[in-house]
Amino acid sequence: MATDVWSVLVDAQRLPWSFTPFERVGPLEFGMTHDQVEVAVHGALRVVVSQGTSGNAGWAEFWLERCTDARFAGPAVTTYYDESIGLAGVAVDALRGPQVTLEGMRLVGRTPSHLEDEFADYLVARSRELRYSQHADPCSPQLGLVLRAQRAGDVVLSRPVMVATPWADRCWDTSEGRIPTREWQEFA
Repeated sequence: MATDVWSVLVDAQRLPWSFTPFERVGPLEFGMTHDQVEVAVHGALRVVVSQGTSGNAGWAEFWLERCTDARFAGPAVTTYYDESIGLAGVAVDALRGPQVTLEGMRLVGRTPSHLEDEFADYLVARSRELRYSQHADPCSPQLGLVLRAQRAGDVVLSRPVMVATPWADRCWDTSEGRIPTREWQEFA
């Protein structure tokens, strides 16, 4: 039986996480070491691929721990590390990642245009700035949040990237910002 690489979890199947800008994404706190991240998600997610995390730099992909349905095999969360910060970025997969909310606004697996409208209204109501990446991804440096788009077969869904304070400046900038090139190229 062939695996359907475009299967998407519905919200009821996703881990429920919340986002507190510059502090945490679900159980992950900005500044954690890679080892601390592994402990924080133990039982829910497991690291499958990592590069450069032993020196607290690089990235790691976490897959759902107890996923028995092959349709949903694959990365759920990608963590990005900075040597001077520790955990500096968290990207949540649109297909199988946790449903991350920001004050009730669902950030994962949504139609990008609908989320963009809601996000813009949210920012206006709080006198926050809306920026766009070179890929037309909406972003708020004041929240450390970029709302990327990720393919899911013939549609695209929202893939949020949340960053620590030192990475927020120019977080929308694909060439001069601190979000690794891997994130911008992998899901362009």
